[in-house]
This record gives sequence, structure tokens and C-alpha cells, in this order.
Amino acid sequence: MFYRPETGHGLPHNPFNAIIAPRPVGWISTRGSDGDNLAPYSFFNAIAYVPPQVMFASTTAKSDRPGMKDTLAHIAETGVFCVNIASAALIDQMNASSAALPAGVSEFEVAGIDAADCTTIDCPRVAASPASLECRATRVQRLPGDANWLVIGTVTGVHLRDDCIQDGRFDLQKDGWLARMGYRDYAAVHDIFELERPE
Repeated sequence: MFYRPETGHGLPHNPFNAIIAPRPVGWISTRGSDGDNLAPYSFFNAIAYVPPQVMFASTTAKSDRPGMKDTLAHIAETGVFCVNIASAALIDQMNASSAALPAGVSEFEVAGIDAADCTTIDCPRVAASPASLECRATRVQRLPGDANWLVIGTVTGVHLRDDCIQDGRFDLQKDGWLARMGYRDYAAVHDIFELERPE
């Protein structure tokens, strides 16, 4: 099978986001003048070590935020955001925070998620998250499409849950790394293996 995206794939469901999988879930928290917000993004990844940098893309809009979501509006206002790592153990809370709530309504409160303060930025974070990355936005760029945005941030602070540090390494094997597989599919990764690069 071959198809051109502009002419369509002819399948009952778009295969694109299932092809590029698994993808980590960036659970992005922000604070704006209208309150706190929390939403999961599966177009998310790390992009550099030094300084540590991350990116995520927002691809939908809300009726009360023309052309964007609350997350983008808050980042445009404050220039900061926090990436909370959503482990498989937190999948129900993560999913609950994906509801399209009106601007100004906190997903932390609606989904019953405990918040904690960030250290280097004025932003909430998910208290139970295995890791949280405090970020300052360095680029917010419009992408082709109706509501597609790219956000790049530099990490200014890192929170690690103490029980997720095993033998000096960050380890989510107990909780399970959460990954988006495409469509409505997710994966909980518990089995890992090491692979040495060639000399």
C-alpha cells in the first residue's frame, strides 16, 4: 500500500500516529492568569542533552481558545511549563486530565490530582509523577495546519521521585513507562534490555 497524505489513505482510521510509536507522553502543566492547567501530549520528546531540552506539539484547538489550547495560551503568557512523566501507574489520572474543560477550570481539581510547586518557575507540577521537568520556553512556533504548534523548552529543574532511583539510575520498571501507540492504544513498558554500541 502507498498513499499520499493530501489525497487520503482510504482506511477506516488514520495510520500516521500508529506508525511512529511508541511515543512517550508529556503531561504538561501550566499556570496562567486564569488558573492552572494540565494536559497530556503524545507528540513529545527530549531533543538535546546539554543544555537539556524538550519539545512537544499541540495539534488541536478549543472552542473557547481559537486556534490553540489552554496550554499554549498559558505558555504564551508566562513563557514556562512543566513536563510531568506519566507512568503506567498514573494512566487513569492522565486520561482524566485530557478532558476538554473550559478555560480556567483546573484539571488538577477535576481529576483529583495532587499538585506541588515547581522550584525554578511559577508553575504547578504533578506531585505523584515519577519525574517532572521544569522548563522555560525557547520557541513557540506555528506549524502548517489549523491548530498545529511546536513548543521547545530548556529544562531548568528536575524532580525525581526517590523510589524511582534504583542503583543510581532513574527506573520506572515498577510503575511502567507509559507510551502512546496510536489510535486509542497505549503500552505499559516493564521489560527492558541493554544494548552496547559498537566500538
